[in-house]
Amino acid sequence: MLACVTMKMLHHAKCFQRLTIFGSVRALHKDNRRATPQNFSNYESMKQDFKLEIPEYFNFAKDVLDQWTNMEKAGKKPSNPAFWWINGKGEEVRWSFEELGSLSRKFANILSEACSLQRGDRVILILPRVPEWWLANVACLRTGTVLIPGTTQLTQKDILYRLQSSKANCIITNDVLAPAVDAIAPKCENLHSKLIVSENSREGWGNLKEMMKGASDSHTCVKTKHNEIMAMFFTSGTSGYPKMTAHTHSSCGLGLSVNGRFWLDLTPSDVMWNTSDTGWAKSAWSSVFSPWIQGACVFAHHLPRFEPTSVLQTLSKYPITVFCSAATVYRMLVQNDMASYKFKSLKHCVSAGEPITPDVTEKWRNETGLDIYEGYGQTETVLICGNFKGMKIKPGSMGKPSPAFDVKIVDVNGNVLPPGQEGDIGIQVLPNRPFGLFAHYVDDPSKTASTLRGNFYITGDRGYMDEDGYFWFVARSDDIILSSGYRIGPFEVENALNEHPSVAESAVVSSPDPIRGEGHRNGSEQQKSGCWNLHSLVSRLHVLCELFPSTKTWQTRRDYCL
Repeated sequence: MLACVTMKMLHHAKCFQRLTIFGSVRALHKDNRRATPQNFSNYESMKQDFKLEIPEYFNFAKDVLDQWTNMEKAGKKPSNPAFWWINGKGEEVRWSFEELGSLSRKFANILSEACSLQRGDRVILILPRVPEWWLANVACLRTGTVLIPGTTQLTQKDILYRLQSSKANCIITNDVLAPAVDAIAPKCENLHSKLIVSENSREGWGNLKEMMKGASDSHTCVKTKHNEIMAMFFTSGTSGYPKMTAHTHSSCGLGLSVNGRFWLDLTPSDVMWNTSDTGWAKSAWSSVFSPWIQGACVFAHHLPRFEPTSVLQTLSKYPITVFCSAATVYRMLVQNDMASYKFKSLKHCVSAGEPITPDVTEKWRNETGLDIYEGYGQTETVLICGNFKGMKIKPGSMGKPSPAFDVKIVDVNGNVLPPGQEGDIGIQVLPNRPFGLFAHYVDDPSKTASTLRGNFYITGDRGYMDEDGYFWFVARSDDIILSSGYRIGPFEVENALNEHPSVAESAVVSSPDPIRGEGHRNGSEQQKSGCWNLHSLVSRLHVLCELFPSTKTWQTRRDYCL
């Protein structure tokens, strides 16, 4: 029997009257650029009417994806694919929800049988934007294994730390990183399965492409409780190595309905392109859960290296209706001659991960006729604040609180501050903890406890709320550095620098950069001092590598800023 949250019926469809997390089915109007919401009337009604029941058992693969398959088979869903992937070599992959289901069940059988993984076992996934990355996400859901994504920019030392600290039982990666994994595997006592996505075989590894050919697509999805751990994301802190942020089946699988239904305003007729790196939680936000909750098509372009012209050409050539990217990407796009590109299908643009400046949003609007709707959230949360369709956009503001959270500005004692007064951005968690919040930091109860102050979860960001209820980001309350959408702890960079014998001591601070963005903002104006520039730091590290050729640590960081 289906979970009640996925059985509320679709509005405007004969067989479905309302479905809380699916939203309404509407035909795609390619030239419709109005900022009129598709899934709600206005901000006030969205906040007031939003209610989401949390069932005891919930699994996104079974209760959402498989239900879209059923609708697809019944002809009650637009003909959009569920997944659409391209690369720069002319290759293209399109899957319906039915095909996505069949392939992910094959993958699930490989995890359960060939890899002997049990429910709750941990799987590290380090792949670029290739179709297998999406299949692995769904396969882990079906098997109840815990997914731990990682960026392909990780070094051998980074991978070792993640394998050991997570006690991962399986790793999935490609030809590029397999040698690094082999070099450290003997130090990882819990690791017993290795899968490689490659055209070539490798000793000690299961070749996923070959294994998929013979795998059965008959698989029974595990029955997971809504509060079981579903995924763990590594996120940087001000001191020490990255910590593991644990999310449950409901915090992502249900919590991100707020993103998909309201902020992204997706329907099954939309094609959604999110450019986030596969190693970060933002990919879970906008490349997996948010679009598929709404039955929209996930579009992916495998770009080995970021190229602004390739992004513009893709937006112009393909029927992408919703585009999501970091402020840095928009900043680089508007520096190109955009007059030669026509974005006939594009109707909604959003940004998250770093503050976006008013000059970028103005240039984008002048070139495309579209606003950029900025959102604010963390690895630990779903959307906290956002600019939503139908509401006035105040350039530089994070917008207003999402329906998922009661957001306040609080002082050092946890007291709510009045409008206009700067303080810590907090989310009320008592007496009722919101379901879109992470479960805990893995194996770190003291760090988890430190995020609470009175009745509030403290985000670690400073800000203020104006008289109209709009929130404004001021700065991090700690030393975390925000650049190009990345949240980076200075300790990690300092630690790598200090490993070189010629470095006695190091301290990482911020410096301004007009392209990669800055880590602090006061209202609509960015501060010009005290801001950290990842690009400048990487450039300095490259100089170190030239001075000391034996230093290889940072050679793989060349593209880290994007």
